Amino acid sequence: MSNMMRDSQAMAQSRDENLGYMSDMALELAQMAEDFGLATLAYLFRMAALEASTADSVPPERGDRSREITSH
Repeated sequence: MSNMMRDSQAMAQSRDENLGYMSDMALELAQMAEDFGLATLAYLFRMAALEASTADSVPPERGDRSREITSH
């Protein structure tokens, strides 16, 4: 059991690091888009950064409701 818990913790940490990286990259791309005067693209990258930064606060077992929540 302890191996499973360790693996689960390692996967969670790796997932958090990946989400942090994605959020950081999306913010950098948003800044680049803004520098080129591409406001709509900058907005989309900022929304992607927000999604990545808040993804770990939502339980993974959302099921079908995730489509309802994120659809616009």
